[in-house]
Amino acid sequence: MWDWVRQLGEWAREDAPFAVATVTACQGSTPAEPGAKLLVRGDGVFHGTVGGGHLEQLVLADARGCLARGESRSFRYPLGAKLGQCCGGVVDVFVEPVNHGPRLYLFGAGHVGQSLCRILDGTPFRVHLVDERPEWLQGERIPDSVTRHEEPWEEFFAHAVWDARRTYVAVMTHRHDLDQDIIAAAVEKPARYLGLIGSKTKWARFRQRLEARGVPASRIDRVQCPMGLELGGKSPQEVAVSIAAGLLQLHHQPFVETHPEPSVSEPPRLRGVSSGE
Repeated sequence: MWDWVRQLGEWAREDAPFAVATVTACQGSTPAEPGAKLLVRGDGVFHGTVGGGHLEQLVLADARGCLARGESRSFRYPLGAKLGQCCGGVVDVFVEPVNHGPRLYLFGAGHVGQSLCRILDGTPFRVHLVDERPEWLQGERIPDSVTRHEEPWEEFFAHAVWDARRTYVAVMTHRHDLDQDIIAAAVEKPARYLGLIGSKTKWARFRQRLEARGVPASRIDRVQCPMGLELGGKSPQEVAVSIAAGLLQLHHQPFVETHPEPSVSEPPRLRGVSSGE
């Protein structure tokens, strides 16, 4: 028997979505047994077997469909002529997506960032906190569920997984020049949400610079600044609550995929803007 537990653990640590298809019941003559499993990624790579043949091809296709929709579902497969199998039995399979929840790429481990990590702990969001400052990133009040990345944002961008349905981005670093560079790079990536902490005045300044670089308005308009719902209050905890409320509200709304027009902007670069701009 193959070690599906170890394979599941390896894929789970990679933070890539996949589906687990489990045979839950068999009636009559079937090529599968209850408990047989397939682990299936969106790109079609899979491990395990539910008996092979046309049955397995249908399970693979249905598992990828569930993964694309982010839903768990039970399927029943009568093994008759339509499936190209003459066993005559019936196989029931339950498919469950794993690692399919939303992930937040949070740039900045300051007071609001740490508060946001605590508020989102226990929600569907998987938080990746990015900050080069170890004294902030390793704060004791940051939940263990948060994945910490002590590295420059450019390095994180290079290995991060970007997805129009699952990826959310929140930018709140300790310097305005970092904020601007991260936003300039993030508008080129697929993501469901892109937020920047700050005032309307700060965003107006950033927007003018993005427009001057030739970034299309359709991409710039993706940025939400100020972030969060208008709940009132200015303390880090209150601001974090408003941001978390906005993220959760969007997550629970139906997903509508958009296709922004290609950008002709120049590559993102550091400009040495002072943190007090």
